[in-house]
Amino acid sequence: MKEETRQRRTVPGFHAVTALLRHRPEDVAELYVDRQRQDARMRSLLERAQLAGVRVVPADSARLDAIAGSGRHQGVVAFVAAAARTHLLEEVLDALDANRPALFLVLDGVQDPHNLGACLRVADGAGVDAVIAPKDRAAGLSAAAVKVASGAADTVPYVTVTNLARALRTLKEAGVWVVGAAGEAQKSLYECDLAGSVAWVLGAEGEGLRRLTRELCDELVHIPMLGAVESLNVSVAAGVCLYETVRRRLAQAAGG
Repeated sequence: MKEETRQRRTVPGFHAVTALLRHRPEDVAELYVDRQRQDARMRSLLERAQLAGVRVVPADSARLDAIAGSGRHQGVVAFVAAAARTHLLEEVLDALDANRPALFLVLDGVQDPHNLGACLRVADGAGVDAVIAPKDRAAGLSAAAVKVASGAADTVPYVTVTNLARALRTLKEAGVWVVGAAGEAQKSLYECDLAGSVAWVLGAEGEGLRRLTRELCDELVHIPMLGAVESLNVSVAAGVCLYETVRRRLAQAAGG
């Protein structure tokens, strides 16, 4: 395999690739397609790729399987520059492992790059499928955030969305249980159901979750605070919530 190919990541499937071509065509370095597919969906994709100036390479199904690492590509695999750290929500959802429940971390209004970097590091340790945050009023993957993440910015998919409410609805439609952490919630995180796919939603220190974000959560829970301080740093809170989910899943897998 060529050196430049090793420095890219692959995005398989019509849904994810179409979203990339629509929203971030500049990130698509090359597109491999099944030469046997001539249907309307493929023609539409090829037209979009041509308009974006993306190089298209016809390939057989065996080569596509090898590139994608599975047969779930639907005849379409895009190569995306590894330097493009941000992902699309469609891309992440299409790549989920159907044999295990998904786990997401959603950050609502976290603007400190050091907090974002620490959250990414915690998310990597907990095996999170993606960290999701709005494009506006959020830290973004700055050099400071990447440094604090200690490599996690390259291992945990980071999804930026223009509309966080819409992203939460998309997660819910995909069967993900959305749980918000809020200090005033009546139920403790130790009382909520974390058996299936879960998205933890955390807000910024001080402000907490925004009203619409709070309303879109399936349930709100609090982290018990037994000392004098009223709240935890968002990255610490993320660690508490994510690892409680991990603990329960490990116990379930062990039959406990």
